[in-house]
Amino acid sequence: MMQEPGAQALFDKFGTYILPGRVDDPRRGIDEALEAERIGLGAVWISERFALKEPAVLAGAVSEATSRIRINGTFYATMRHPLVTASIANMMQAMSDNRFGVMFARAVPAYMKMMGAPAITMERLADYISIFRRLWTGEEVRYEGLLGTFPSLKLTDFHDGPKPPIIFTAIGPKSLEFAGQYCDGVLLHPFVSPTGVKNSTKIVRDAAEKSGRDPMSVRIYHNIIVAPDLPKDEEDAVVRGRAITYFELPGFGDLIVEINEWDKGVLDLVRAHPKIASLNGKPADQAYTRQELVDVGQLLPQQWIDEGAAVGTAARCADQLMDYLDAGADEILLHGAGPKDMGPLTTELKRALAAKGL
Repeated sequence: MMQEPGAQALFDKFGTYILPGRVDDPRRGIDEALEAERIGLGAVWISERFALKEPAVLAGAVSEATSRIRINGTFYATMRHPLVTASIANMMQAMSDNRFGVMFARAVPAYMKMMGAPAITMERLADYISIFRRLWTGEEVRYEGLLGTFPSLKLTDFHDGPKPPIIFTAIGPKSLEFAGQYCDGVLLHPFVSPTGVKNSTKIVRDAAEKSGRDPMSVRIYHNIIVAPDLPKDEEDAVVRGRAITYFELPGFGDLIVEINEWDKGVLDLVRAHPKIASLNGKPADQAYTRQELVDVGQLLPQQWIDEGAAVGTAARCADQLMDYLDAGADEILLHGAGPKDMGPLTTELKRALAAKGL
């Protein structure tokens, strides 16, 4: 049986978040993963939000419900003992038949401090990654250093198969260089434009080459907000409301604007808005829903929406997403709309990918 044109490229190059944002029914994530697999996407991504979105538990459930789709789970490295994280990934590879990937996010330092967890610095992450990789080969690890003292760490029964890829979320030059030096993949931040993807890819590849690694061995994943064929109010919540949760954050918003070569003055307007100014540094997504941030989102220039997200008809979104592949992305993480709303988009993506000869 011949495969539909563009179907393999869709599976290889596109995935989606399941359970984006805050969650009240985590079981919905299994249905979303099944739907993502049914419409031909190749990966599901699970973010970490303490309460009803525990990536280890959800990844295990998804691996049993699905058969082909890749599963990437996000972890805050300093929240778990390294043997626990290494064991989760080891077991997930065994459970899923080698479909699991580990993603590390840095989180806002104030958020980690609030929980009494060590900040997720790149120095700490480098040591964690080294420990994980050694454990996954069956080595006994003795460590004394920045992470503390671990007299003897060993996975007594380890999965003797492909090691889980380690992916790092990165925005600024230093984190992109870190990914090039130490990681198997890097996930770029939402609202990074094609110009930003091109600039980011060069930093990652150059750092990998400088470290004596094959620059093409680091996979570039790009996280893009998509809102195909959505009603205007829902589109504004998915795109503009969510965008504010990124741009209002000191550091995060500035780095996105810099890599995209955009006007930084817009950030001052966003942060001066009464809803944001009254937070006193607390992240907006902890205080408001996306719908409640739509009015703040109206401050964002249309250019930022056009270049940083995929909005409009499914056909227009698909054509727009090709620009990010052309700019250097190896794989795209679709964010915003859920898998149940992506059927028409995946049909258009197969068309656009086949037209490119992929």
